[in-house]
Amino acid sequence: MPKITLDWKTLTSFVEDSFVGVGVPREEAKICTDVLLESDRRGIESHGVNRFKPIYIDRINIGIQNPVTEYEIIKETPTTAVVDGHDGMGQVIGYKSMSLAIEKAKKYGMGMVAVRNSCHYGIAGYYATMATKAGMIGITGTNARPSIAPTFGVENMLGTNPLTIGLPTDEPFPFVIDCATSITQRGKIEYFARIGKDTPAGMVIGRDGTAKTDSNAILTELQTGKAALAPLGGIGEELAGYKGYGYATVVEILSAALQQGNYLKMLTGIGANGEKTKFHLGHFFIAIDTNAFMGEESFKKTAGEILRALRASQKAPGQDRIYTAGEKEWDVWQERKDKGVPINEAVQKEFITVRDQLGLTQYKFPWE
Repeated sequence: MPKITLDWKTLTSFVEDSFVGVGVPREEAKICTDVLLESDRRGIESHGVNRFKPIYIDRINIGIQNPVTEYEIIKETPTTAVVDGHDGMGQVIGYKSMSLAIEKAKKYGMGMVAVRNSCHYGIAGYYATMATKAGMIGITGTNARPSIAPTFGVENMLGTNPLTIGLPTDEPFPFVIDCATSITQRGKIEYFARIGKDTPAGMVIGRDGTAKTDSNAILTELQTGKAALAPLGGIGEELAGYKGYGYATVVEILSAALQQGNYLKMLTGIGANGEKTKFHLGHFFIAIDTNAFMGEESFKKTAGEILRALRASQKAPGQDRIYTAGEKEWDVWQERKDKGVPINEAVQKEFITVRDQLGLTQYKFPWE
């Protein structure tokens, strides 16, 4: 079956009803759905409906993620908070935490919330954009299952650990840089595996120091520790892979040390006997109010002028356009907002499986 487009109304309703079907309260299911589908709105296929069943529905069903989120603030000051998510829904934890950081920033100029014992929180850019919508700078990061080898190493130690920053502008879309500190991320390799494509050479290193390209084998070997992702920049120092390694370490520390959460090999999700276990991930969220400086409108104007100058600079031969972060995602949304989301064959089958397991008989998909 080829990719088939599913309209937003049906997609949103189905995903929300599915979350409710596995025990997520309706209001929290709306949050989970909104975060998940934001990836598809932006064309970031590695974190959207491609992950709906295996990363969320299946984990709830096997008991390594709690569908009802117990959000507990265990320490708080006027500008900071430490939260224990008790292994609930990462999207709910992330939404509430950035909301709290924004609330503090409105009162005091800056707010930061550190989280422990969470689960995969979806697209990091969602939370940074929550801040930009409030006229604020938003920063977030999360640790993850060990995937990245340190520079000059071959063992997977660090997670893909995105360091994500959103800046409000006077344009229709904010500047949002949302990317892993690895040269690629596990979600992209999962996507390659789904569509039967090899992972480009140079992104993954084996224990023997050679490049790995078989996407299905890589996913298994990342779990067993026989392969690791290269840090942003690549293997070794020649292409400055040490920079990605350094930033990944910053995210790891901020996702664990402030909140006294788990880190590195503690995040494998694999127990002593090889069983799947809860991940206990950590996140951090920072909101900075531009009105605490020279004002929101002046910030947006200057940010916009910088971005427009970058786009207007001389282009390389053969190139039609220079982009700034967040622009391509905005273009995708303009294309998809009236059309819907293209659903690939693997996800089509997963939707049918989830629907039938949960008895959501009111849904009939266009690929059936």
